[in-house]
Amino acid sequence: MLDISKDIHSLSDFKRNTTDFIRQMKKNGHPVVLTINGKAELVVQDATSYQQLLELVDRLEAIEGIKHGIDAVKAGRTEPLEKVFAGIRRRKR
Repeated sequence: MLDISKDIHSLSDFKRNTTDFIRQMKKNGHPVVLTINGKAELVVQDATSYQQLLELVDRLEAIEGIKHGIDAVKAGRTEPLEKVFAGIRRRKR
């Protein structure tokens, strides 16, 4: 989780202290927001935390797809499996 009191720094500070920032990110898993001319412009994150974020997004997308499918079944927007397979077989010919 981002801690705005500790995790927002200037790009210049990041350049001067890159090794310290990397050590900090690996230790606490927090991303660092980098500012340019006082405006937030970049977010830097360690690879492990980024991979965890990608995996979380994948899970959320899967859950969303499942919910969509359940809603479709509840609304009657489905077809019998045999009809679907028959359509596939016709297209393959």
